[in-house]
Amino acid sequence: MSFQGWPAEALDFYEGLEADNSKAYWTANKTVYEENVLGPMHELLEELAPQFGETKIFRPYRDVRFSKDKSPYKTSIAALIGDGYIQFSAAGLAAGSGMHMMAPDQLDRYRRAVASDDTGGELEGVIAGVERHGIAVHGEGALKTAPRGYPADHPRIGLIRCKGLVAWREWPVEPWLGTAAAKERVTSFLTASRPLCAWLSANVGPAAGEPARR
Repeated sequence: MSFQGWPAEALDFYEGLEADNSKAYWTANKTVYEENVLGPMHELLEELAPQFGETKIFRPYRDVRFSKDKSPYKTSIAALIGDGYIQFSAAGLAAGSGMHMMAPDQLDRYRRAVASDDTGGELEGVIAGVERHGIAVHGEGALKTAPRGYPADHPRIGLIRCKGLVAWREWPVEPWLGTAAAKERVTSFLTASRPLCAWLSANVGPAAGEPARR
């Protein structure tokens, strides 16, 4: 089947899970999850993969080993596609791309590139271009002060202090979420954020020992 959005039953499923995050609820509603939540995500990824790359759907189970919150299930479904990320929940749809938290070798390359007038200036232009599409670009895990070796008055010190850089957009629940138009939102986001991913790929690349994404 072709992707036709997430039906109201998908929203109802996650609203119910937020109220009763238990094995009993999950077992009683597993068919609803598989048909109305997981199924549409599979269909969406299958249609987007030829254009945007490899896909992976995350497991619905939370890792509670080191968490005080022992709720067993995630209250959203999430997937990777190429350099992008898609998330659906009772709150609506969200998409992201970029590098969330860089490994030490990536962070070193990132900071050097941001500090450079050529590549750093290019990044500023890329960010401005992405933001013109209504997409937020922000840093992750920013240090409170300048990292060692970088002047506190550097014109791009705000970017240099970040340990990750991502593009992100959220859409609240609207009627189009239950139609094929949801694919158009995700496609537009992934296309608009590609220049940021391209800059990160060219100037940061994968972590040591990690294969490059295709």
